Amino acid sequence: MSSPRTARPETASTELPPVPLTLEGYSVLHQMMRVRWTAWRQLRQSFKTEIVHEAAGFLSRAEQNPSGQSALYSVLGHKGDLMLVHFRSGFDELNKVELDLSRLRLSEYLETTTSYLSVIELGLYESSMKTYRELAEKGIEPHSDEWKQAINDTLARQREAMRPRLFPEIPKNKYICFYPMDRLRGEDKNWYTLPMEERARQMNEHGLVGRRYAGEVRQIISGSIGFDDWEWGVDLFADDPLVFKKLIYEMRFDQVSAVYAKFGTFYIGVRCSWCALGKLLNGEAPE
Repeated sequence: MSSPRTARPETASTELPPVPLTLEGYSVLHQMMRVRWTAWRQLRQSFKTEIVHEAAGFLSRAEQNPSGQSALYSVLGHKGDLMLVHFRSGFDELNKVELDLSRLRLSEYLETTTSYLSVIELGLYESSMKTYRELAEKGIEPHSDEWKQAINDTLARQREAMRPRLFPEIPKNKYICFYPMDRLRGEDKNWYTLPMEERARQMNEHGLVGRRYAGEVRQIISGSIGFDDWEWGVDLFADDPLVFKKLIYEMRFDQVSAVYAKFGTFYIGVRCSWCALGKLLNGEAPE
């Protein structure tokens, strides 16, 4: 006689996971650097030309890299002179581009002031709640093998649909605004203790503001929990830097930002192509 089949419970645990599903794309490294101007200015012009030619060749190849690009920016203010942004297919590739850069003769005249490591991330609040509820209605227990397979299938479908957002080209806009941020985890206000439905509502409200600036600014969010000192990195790209101020100011009035957001240091840069590197190191503003 065959063994009796185990009946599936009519409903799974009512305690659904509080963690929204996420999709990950390119690995991202921001490098902020200061030029050792005194040492640089003491070099013979012919030697400067050789150094710039070598570095420009590296940057040209990095800008056109098929598995993730790099971009150079001239930083405004005292926080540094240059910012390099690298999109790559994984941490190994980021490590390689970092080491390749360190081997350039130009690196002897650069001093890293800070860096930031993250991975392009899309949070799936609505899809997560829909998927979790459907699985619960089918009586599938959270974190069981069947549950994990269903989650993986959902993520695979979403990943293919969202591929252009997960693996984008670095926007060619003239200006960049980069900053890291956290969600509060204090005793009084703690983002991570809110029900998922409430977090989803607030994030949807937050996103509506951003969509009003579509066409004026491009936003790329990267997750850095476990990778760096903050939880997310935000890159904004625009041809008019005033848009950064207007967008971020308006978003401060959203509940998610007004109550639960904490912001790190802001960096503003002007895009500088590899072919303008010589001008930049000669003290001329990038075109």
